Amino acid sequence: MVEIHYLIRSHSDGQYLVARPRVNDEKAAFLLLFREHFEALSYLNTHAADIRDRFGVESASQTQLKSIIDRWGFTGVGLVEDPLIPRIQFLST
Repeated sequence: MVEIHYLIRSHSDGQYLVARPRVNDEKAAFLLLFREHFEALSYLNTHAADIRDRFGVESASQTQLKSIIDRWGFTGVGLVEDPLIPRIQFLST
């Protein structure tokens, strides 16, 4: 079974929405992942309502995620468990 996650990406420059938690490495960037399309939309509506039209939601399989993480040099992923709070589980690669 193929697991699909959803990402938020900027329409203007193509960059993905990332989290930069406070860690020793200031360059740490975690790609934000959502389990459902509607969770990504809820995140945008809650935390970026005034600029949500500047972003799109796209899907990615596990294989595509690995390529994205490698290509963009992300530290890992941030799996959004609750888009309204938000509560995020950080996983390093």
